[in-house]
Amino acid sequence: MNKLILEALIYLVVALCSLFIMGYAVHMLVGGLVSEEIERLLIIITCLIGVVAIGLMAWDVIQRRKGIK
Repeated sequence: MNKLILEALIYLVVALCSLFIMGYAVHMLVGGLVSEEIERLLIIITCLIGVVAIGLMAWDVIQRRKGIK
């Protein structure tokens, strides 16, 4: 059980860092070129897509652990 909690914490840290990098990449790409409202909207959209992708990857890991492919 302890091993599962440690693994879940590692996945959580990686997921949060990935979302931060996605948002920062959008900021660096469009920051100053568009209005702040559009920039925030693009960051939100990018992070939502990232959350969906991370969720799908987590679902895949869970399914593979159960033995279902």
